Amino acid sequence: MIESKIWLSSPHMGGNEQQYVKEAFDTNWVAPLGPNVTGFEKDLEAYVLNDTHVAALSSGTAAIHLGLVLLDVKAGDTVICQSFTFSASANPILYQGATPIFIDSEKETWNMCPKALEEAIIDCTSKGKKPRAIIAVHLYGMPFNATAIRAVADHYQIPILEDSAEALGSKYKGQMCGTFGDLGVLSFNGNKIITTSGGGALVAPTKELKEKAVFFATQSRDHAPHYQHSEIGYNYRLSNICAGIGRGQMEVLDRHIALRRSMHDFYVDCFLKIEGVSVFTEPNDDYFSNHWLSAIVVDPSKTKGKTREDLRLALEKHNIESRPLWKPMHLQPVFEKYPYYGGAVSNQLFENGLCLPSGSNLDSSDRERIRKVIELFFEV
Repeated sequence: MIESKIWLSSPHMGGNEQQYVKEAFDTNWVAPLGPNVTGFEKDLEAYVLNDTHVAALSSGTAAIHLGLVLLDVKAGDTVICQSFTFSASANPILYQGATPIFIDSEKETWNMCPKALEEAIIDCTSKGKKPRAIIAVHLYGMPFNATAIRAVADHYQIPILEDSAEALGSKYKGQMCGTFGDLGVLSFNGNKIITTSGGGALVAPTKELKEKAVFFATQSRDHAPHYQHSEIGYNYRLSNICAGIGRGQMEVLDRHIALRRSMHDFYVDCFLKIEGVSVFTEPNDDYFSNHWLSAIVVDPSKTKGKTREDLRLALEKHNIESRPLWKPMHLQPVFEKYPYYGGAVSNQLFENGLCLPSGSNLDSSDRERIRKVIELFFEV
């Protein structure tokens, strides 16, 4: 008999999502505007705090793109971007006709290395191409070193576009991720900590910036009785129906975070006595990760030659989904021609790292199946 699929990170409904969606249908608010959009934005503002203003958008990628537009990134500019991330962090740089400059990770957080960042800024500036913006990512829910990254950015007066797509609910020194940058980005894709089916948000420090984002996201329609456009716009607004799902999800966000963190603790226990496997964990008490995805690094020299790919295939054989860590952008065919600064930290993580099932909807029987495969594979 084929065992049921255990997914890496599947949607997890809380119960009230259908109520908000039904209200949208009952009141005929099925357009990309309506009370759910406004309510969802207010819920997010109340959650991330720090006097923020949130614009709900069609995706996290749309938020990154609008962030670059608001930061005045144009064709011919250079934009620094973390290399160890999903391609959506970098693609919008090319949408604007700018050049990405990729930065290696630090070992502690797997996020942008502050030293490599400064090296890149100094080198690019010496060549007459001072970077226009920095895209820093909180990978897998782990906050980047905001103190160090912010210090470098401020010293060279370069704004930060904070990619917090994977880190809603994560904190650094008690402050919510999404509020450290000059602009922040959230994602509500189907596999995220909460979902709106598809969707995202831009987090802005002022009402004026939020309103400008909404203006661009609604085709840059000028204030006129007819359709008039003085600037290029985009169709990036979140629908009222999807926002209804988001309002229901916000009610269970903290519970989802607790369950994801519980999955991380489960893996810490699983690998406690297995030599050569380390679980990705906060480096110190300054960091609080939502552990959107739990991840491990496998050292074949200490596991009798067994690799992360061997483990992935063993899990797959039992219908359990796992996934290699992100392939760094500077190794991707579409980006390999662009500059890269740093060492080989992200390369090694990609070679030896694996994301494990992390969903907030996994139960005790799912965990037992996962544990049995791991113990069998490592002969515990």
